[in-house]
Amino acid sequence: MNSFQNYLLIAMPSMEDPYFSRSVTYICEHNEQGAMGLVINQPAGMSLKELINQTDKEAIVDDEKAKNIVLAGGPVSQDRGFILHTTQPGWSASLALTSEIMVTTSKDILSSLGNSEAPEKSIVTLGYAGWSAGQLEEEIRANSWLMVEADTELLFDTPIHKKWEAAVHKLGIDTWQIAPTAGNA
Repeated sequence: MNSFQNYLLIAMPSMEDPYFSRSVTYICEHNEQGAMGLVINQPAGMSLKELINQTDKEAIVDDEKAKNIVLAGGPVSQDRGFILHTTQPGWSASLALTSEIMVTTSKDILSSLGNSEAPEKSIVTLGYAGWSAGQLEEEIRANSWLMVEADTELLFDTPIHKKWEAAVHKLGIDTWQIAPTAGNA
């Protein structure tokens, strides 16, 4: 089995599910049991400062960092937070995904994100996208997704509203070249 961990799923223009329309999803885990990913370009309608204030009213928050947008990471467990960040050990529930990327689910990292103790770069999401065994592979065969290997520049440095187009360009094609409907040659 080929693992799609550390790849980006790029929604095809024909994707009808409004949650995943023009989405880019970072695959955190993919194995025989299924897959788990975080949508990295869909705003949740909340700033980091608002989220921190809901969870830790006494946290010291840098106003510039606190302007960051919280993302809707997927339709599953939308009350649960996931922080995708550059490598920085020391958080109670962190998992290294690559040598440069970690995901943390513990609340202890959240209050640091608004100040100098934070990892260098991070994305905060609420919820995740999940696929049962074989489901993601079937969706890829059905031309629902394009795939490209993830990189930290696209994950952390590309503005949210430009991630879909940037991910498509990383494949070496322009967005106008993608047909609005899927097909097989």
